[in-house]
Amino acid sequence: MQNSILKITVGFAVIAALFSACEKAINDDDNYSTFEEDTTDYSWDTSEMALITFSGSTVTVIPSNAAVITGSFVTIKAAGTYCLTGTTDNSRLIVDTDDETPVRLIFDEVSIKCTNSAPVFIKNAKKTLIYLEKGTNNYLSDGESYATTGEPNAALFSNSDLVIYGDGSLVVTGNYNDGISTDDGILIKSGTLNITANDDGIRGKDYLFIQNGNITINSEGDGFKSDNESVAGAGYIYIDSAIVKITSSCDAISAFSDIVINNGSFILSPAGGLSGSFATSAKGVKGLSSVTINNGTFSISAPDDAIHSDNSVTINGGIFAIATKDDAIHANSSVIINDGTINTSQSYEAIESASIVINGGYISMITSDDGINATKGSRTEMNDGSMASINGGTLIINSSKGDPLDSNGDASLTGGKVILQGPSSQPEVAIDVNGSFKISGGFLIASGPNSGNMIEGPATSSVQYSIMAKTSSTLSSSTLFHIEDGSGNNLVTFKPVRSSYYIVFSSPSLSNGLSCSIFTGGSSTGTSTGGVYEGGTYSGGTLKKTFTISGKVTSVSF
Repeated sequence: MQNSILKITVGFAVIAALFSACEKAINDDDNYSTFEEDTTDYSWDTSEMALITFSGSTVTVIPSNAAVITGSFVTIKAAGTYCLTGTTDNSRLIVDTDDETPVRLIFDEVSIKCTNSAPVFIKNAKKTLIYLEKGTNNYLSDGESYATTGEPNAALFSNSDLVIYGDGSLVVTGNYNDGISTDDGILIKSGTLNITANDDGIRGKDYLFIQNGNITINSEGDGFKSDNESVAGAGYIYIDSAIVKITSSCDAISAFSDIVINNGSFILSPAGGLSGSFATSAKGVKGLSSVTINNGTFSISAPDDAIHSDNSVTINGGIFAIATKDDAIHANSSVIINDGTINTSQSYEAIESASIVINGGYISMITSDDGINATKGSRTEMNDGSMASINGGTLIINSSKGDPLDSNGDASLTGGKVILQGPSSQPEVAIDVNGSFKISGGFLIASGPNSGNMIEGPATSSVQYSIMAKTSSTLSSSTLFHIEDGSGNNLVTFKPVRSSYYIVFSSPSLSNGLSCSIFTGGSSTGTSTGGVYEGGTYSGGTLKKTFTISGKVTSVSF
């Protein structure tokens, strides 16, 4: 029967097809090298398998002509299947073959340490597969210095494509440089990997594919890395699903081009986490061309950006717990959030990009500076063409010293629920839009301090009606703000987290000629979400003002 062949082209455009239709061949791009995955790669005839046994400084090979032994070193010169077992404190396995078929290395309770080079060096092979035998524990460790510079430079190093899979475990200690590294690409299909590295944990130069597995990394460089800068489209990371825990001194997950994460569980702590410091880059997830996250759970603690791209970030789902001393989500060109649950307990700025689009999800972010910050990079009081668009979902921004909604260009609200807990003092405000802020749908409540003529509300050209309410005395953080219509129906009940001078409110419930009353104080039996009480009953407040909606933005003092 004809083999089903999967061609993995080192180019980001083929990634989606790669895992959605594994049996389909993908056309090669002549600019890229390709990795071919043949279904027969994962089966072999045990009667044709060679056995390599390490014992102290001795290596034995059965049959004897299956590999070349030089002292305590062993070199595989032909494609085939080789079972590795035993323990050595100073030995080395080298793969060096021109054959066009793969080399399979079966790790079956093997422990190889090499004091002055890589314990496993795949110098030349069409493709190498490492199978971790079920239930086995396997170990690779190198020394702090190598006898030669250049390559290899990792405890497990390959010049060609490398596949790791199986139901066993592999512990790699890279005392010299990287833990696992290739000059082509890496595919991890399964297995339990525990990597400690003096530089990068796992590096696939052209690409790093992770289909599944349980991976723990402690590295002095990056955790996951793909860094081919010379071939267009290469240098990307694709994760289908995995359990990942990375503690790194630099970026936890870093790609020169694109990152796609479909699912998995991720605990990422670059540069010591929130309390750490860094000299270069210490981001949680960094894809210079793009980051796309479709699902998964993420716990990111970072002194640098939690999620970063020089171009674009797209979040289609997932659960995120973020704590950072810089931006929670940053992209120079665009951030698009379609769904997901994003909670940020600490950040400098919550979301920063030239274009920010929120179509759905539940987003709750605490930030010391601006929350939503649409900017093309420079502080300006002029319209720089940037844009913040909120079309759905729930967005709660709590900014202690910045503007919860800040756009150096325009902003729009067409749907969803937006709660902006503004700063404690001037000159910061709840809404700071250099262009126009137009509302055509959705719910908005925002509180802010007395910042004089810096105070802004929605544009009078908006489709939906709004209220700008200012108090003669500051409304304390423990005091409810309540608006109801002439029939006593609750329009909004809100508790600011800081003392406030003004409240901006917009809702589809507002209409021209509607009679409204403002109350302060009292209590609510409803459930608070970001300071907005839903359900229940409001009672016991003091009537401050009754007025009528008379324009798209009705200003009232109470």
